[in-house]
Amino acid sequence: MGDRIATRDAYGNALVKLGETNPSIVVLDADLSKSTKTAGFAKKFPERFIQMGIAEADMMATAAGLATCGKIPFASTFAIFATGRAYDQVRNTVGYPHLNVKIAATHAGITVGEDGGSHQSIEDIALMRVIPGMTVLNPADAVEAEKLILAAAEYQGPVYIRLGREPLSKVFTDDYQPEIGKAVRLRDGKAATIIATGIMVEKALQAADILGQKGTTVRVVNIHTIKPIDAAEIIKAAWETRAIVTAEEHSIIGGLGSAVSEVVVQNHPVPIEYVGVKDRFGQSGIPAKLLEEYELSPEHIVAAVEKAIGRKNP
Repeated sequence: MGDRIATRDAYGNALVKLGETNPSIVVLDADLSKSTKTAGFAKKFPERFIQMGIAEADMMATAAGLATCGKIPFASTFAIFATGRAYDQVRNTVGYPHLNVKIAATHAGITVGEDGGSHQSIEDIALMRVIPGMTVLNPADAVEAEKLILAAAEYQGPVYIRLGREPLSKVFTDDYQPEIGKAVRLRDGKAATIIATGIMVEKALQAADILGQKGTTVRVVNIHTIKPIDAAEIIKAAWETRAIVTAEEHSIIGGLGSAVSEVVVQNHPVPIEYVGVKDRFGQSGIPAKLLEEYELSPEHIVAAVEKAIGRKNP
């Protein structure tokens, strides 16, 4: 794992690349362009950048209008505002007519840190995945983020892209090429499967190392597309390892764990344990300490795996 880069930085870099190659790309921002990293695109392509001010609902409606004219708008703001404050416009103006709008939501999860619970979006995946036709992406590092943002520009239909504030280690090499809707198996093992998304992928790999030192080999699967989810890979994991742990920086209600459970219970029920925020609001704090407080560390994943293995049928 190399230098640490935030996925929001990858978003800014991807936008500039898209601007150079695709004249249909238009970027909108709600008065946070330095934080969402759209400022680089604004400087290079001012004629295709719209500063909406603190008006997230208007931004989503404007993006929808641009999409009806053949543009590919990227509407950018913090995740808490994109999914909470502007939910009605995202659902009815973007989702209902299935318009080609890309919603780039930065500062997701509790690793927003000192900004506190009011700004820590831990319900956004749940809110977006229930909108019919909405594709939901949650990259694990900057490499995957940039590749998925480029892919989203080519993907027809509404896409929600979850991005973070804190720098992350590189999980993938630069030649890695993700495919929307396709899970990525990162480790093979027989005792259980850890299915992780976003920043928890790195921690899942660290948990697998700890378990390996104890003589327990586990499969690790990266789900960068929470919707449409790769059901075939999840069913295979259920059949072959017979125990699953999900790991997400999001509420365990309605997020990755729920999406995986929906697949498993309908196809091949096995024990599932959830690592995520357990029906609590966030709070102000240093990101690393919050991850401990909310039981999102590699050690918590290890404990969940051991519990899931203990629940296997003999």
